[in-house]
Amino acid sequence: MALKGLSFITRHLPLRMIRAFGVAIGDLAYYALPRYRNRALANIAIAFPDWSERKRRKTIRKMFHDLGASTFELGWLDNLDRKMLEHTTEIHGIENIDAARAMGRGTLIFTAHCGNWEWLGATTALLGYPLTVLQRDRDEKDFNRMIAQMHERVGMRTIWRGSTAGALEMFRTLRSGGFLGFLIDQNIRAESVKVPFFGQPALTPIGPAKLAVRAEAPVMTCFIERRNGRQIVTFHKPIPTRRSDDPVEITARLTAAIEEHIRQVPEQWVWFHPRWKERKKWEVTAAASFSK
Repeated sequence: MALKGLSFITRHLPLRMIRAFGVAIGDLAYYALPRYRNRALANIAIAFPDWSERKRRKTIRKMFHDLGASTFELGWLDNLDRKMLEHTTEIHGIENIDAARAMGRGTLIFTAHCGNWEWLGATTALLGYPLTVLQRDRDEKDFNRMIAQMHERVGMRTIWRGSTAGALEMFRTLRSGGFLGFLIDQNIRAESVKVPFFGQPALTPIGPAKLAVRAEAPVMTCFIERRNGRQIVTFHKPIPTRRSDDPVEITARLTAAIEEHIRQVPEQWVWFHPRWKERKKWEVTAAASFSK
């Protein structure tokens, strides 16, 4: 109920105002949530060991600001349509997503928890690209419902991770020439391999790359960043795949692209996630991951 109320309020306020509220709440969270702040500081020290402590703290505080703004934007996203997109969002590389679509095999799009990734998905769908996203089923059912409804409003389909028909739905999406969206920058309970991430081996989901290889579907990355009050969306060139390709190499290549983007806007990535955590139960060897 509280989530509905917040969504109703943010939907009827100017975007600049709700972002300001989000930044204020994010600043409060920076001080009120020492567990998350300290974990973020520890992780950014792994990624940027040459940075001063002051620079790391400044970046993490900005991360809380950005996450607060993105959270408050979720309710406002009901206002986003093609016309509003022109006023709020700058889009680059549209020819790349068109090139992927022209390959006729469906496309796997990869991004990260960097900037407002829900805005990125909405942008892709509003541009007319049939996007299906794999979504984690959270304990907060109201939040799940809100996200699913937002996806549906802009023309996105949602597949809940772990659902019995999930794999079949993903193959159907690709066969119909659609786009499948994945975030692979987190360490989750799924079949994973270790690939380099900021110079350290990090468990990364291998399933999407295996799917791309089996379907011989192209893969591509796209990112969003907040800059001077606008959202900047960039689609990168698609990479064709073949049945002989190594899913580990593809995963490593995509992770390197994600790292490169994070280095450009480190204050917009979710640093408190336990990215380098060990999960022996979910780790597979390179040889096992290559099996079709």
